[in-house]
Amino acid sequence: MPDKNLVSWIEVKADSDFSIHNIPFGIYSQDDVAHRACTAIGENIVDLYELAAAGLLNVDKVHFEKRTLNDFMALGKATTNAVRLRLMALLSQNNTELSNNKSLCDTVIKKQSAVKMLLPVHVGDYTDFYSSIDHATNIGTMIRDPKNALMPNWKHLPVGYHGRASSICVSGHSFHRPKGQQKPPDSELPVYGPSKALDIELETAFVIGKATQMGQSISTSNADDYIFGMLLFNDWSARDIQTWEYVPLGPFLAKNFASTVSPWIVTLEALEPFRTKGYEQEPKVLPYLEYSGDKNLDIKLDVFLKPEGGQENKICSSNYKYMYWTMEQQLAHHTVNGCNINVGDMMASGTISGPDPGEYGSMMELTWRGTKPIKLNDGSERNYVNDNDTIIIRGYCEKNGVRVGFGECMAKVLPAT
Repeated sequence: MPDKNLVSWIEVKADSDFSIHNIPFGIYSQDDVAHRACTAIGENIVDLYELAAAGLLNVDKVHFEKRTLNDFMALGKATTNAVRLRLMALLSQNNTELSNNKSLCDTVIKKQSAVKMLLPVHVGDYTDFYSSIDHATNIGTMIRDPKNALMPNWKHLPVGYHGRASSICVSGHSFHRPKGQQKPPDSELPVYGPSKALDIELETAFVIGKATQMGQSISTSNADDYIFGMLLFNDWSARDIQTWEYVPLGPFLAKNFASTVSPWIVTLEALEPFRTKGYEQEPKVLPYLEYSGDKNLDIKLDVFLKPEGGQENKICSSNYKYMYWTMEQQLAHHTVNGCNINVGDMMASGTISGPDPGEYGSMMELTWRGTKPIKLNDGSERNYVNDNDTIIIRGYCEKNGVRVGFGECMAKVLPAT
């Protein structure tokens, strides 16, 4: 466990996502700074390029002036972990190398509110999984029946599909309501128009930090060597478009119009203290999917809906620990056929739902396909996301007085064009 007595000389509030135990990585821009790597501490960011230029990091500054973190991640965990530990030391109250250098502090430390956070990685490929047993059971119950909620393969492999990397956007963006074909229940033929059932999916994603060659497989025992870290992920979904198009090849236009990620990648090392036991998997999985130890994570997750000009409404509280399939199993399955992965590839968890109705990670589940509307604090109701609604996902881990969080994953829906 991390030392809860380790504190920073920079003020960090007790409920901050960015304690000295976190030290995530991101990319910021500001005025004449087009893009630089940074970390977060409290309400501040710390410019890693300037720290390296001052000789306080044992990594060439060139790695911190790139548009993304891909090159930095590709240096390998021995280097990236050493940078993270060095940052923890520099920001510790017992270290004066940085704190006593006022001119350098003025250069490297900036308020988060004064900078713009950018998409932290170039995502070459993106895979979305379907790994929450509660979510899969709920969806299967709605579209089939409770006795056949899970498809025959579901408990034998982590189901996934290849998504669209080009439309992954960083928190704070807005997008127009998607249009496409839908087939209303009372119509013999499909119709075309804006989606009437725009949904959210509460997810996380892990980012690949080490590449493989074609033909190489990754085992569950060494999968963590390839996972740089995690971020929050909203897999926006147009349910009416999805219902009509998904047979036989799965999601297409219902998913590829937008996905939202939080700007900070929280390293696997920062999350390690929050490991927890996973599901008892029955029937027994095939040998390549077996694993040992606690491989799930206790990440508390909340979803808020904010109407135009209104207040935030918490519509869901869930937890990553409800995932049936672990990240290690997902990556092992993804590569078991020899599929190569690249630095920056993103693998989303799939909707994270818990066993209780308040823990359902999509509006399709929360409203039970529109039959039980969510009532907001202004008296209005939602079956799905309305135009000009903003969806905000927040997540954090907390144990023994140590908190490690992800920041916000936020996007606003604009009317269809």
